Amino acid sequence: MDKKTIDEGKKIAITSYILIIGVLIALSMNSENKNKFASFHIRQGLGLTVTFIILGVSISFFESIYIAASMWVFISVLSLYGLFCAALGKTTMIPLLGPFYQKIFTSL
Repeated sequence: MDKKTIDEGKKIAITSYILIIGVLIALSMNSENKNKFASFHIRQGLGLTVTFIILGVSISFFESIYIAASMWVFISVLSLYGLFCAALGKTTMIPLLGPFYQKIFTSL
């Protein structure tokens, strides 16, 4: 990707890593003029949001603070990793789940 595309999509890409609401804002910001860099990070951020919701619902049946804390740490570390990659202008996939997110959300 060229530097102009990255610079134009950087704000949208960073916004996409704010769980739930940030993805919706980023999707609306990127709806008119599709930016490849922003779209890449929107797919990653949307995947993290969906994972967050699925894990949150799944572990809500357990009454253990350790399980909840481990989920929060897992999602937080992956979100921070994606956020820093977006801020640095890189298209590095999130470890473990990034390729899966790119495959599932190809239409974005």
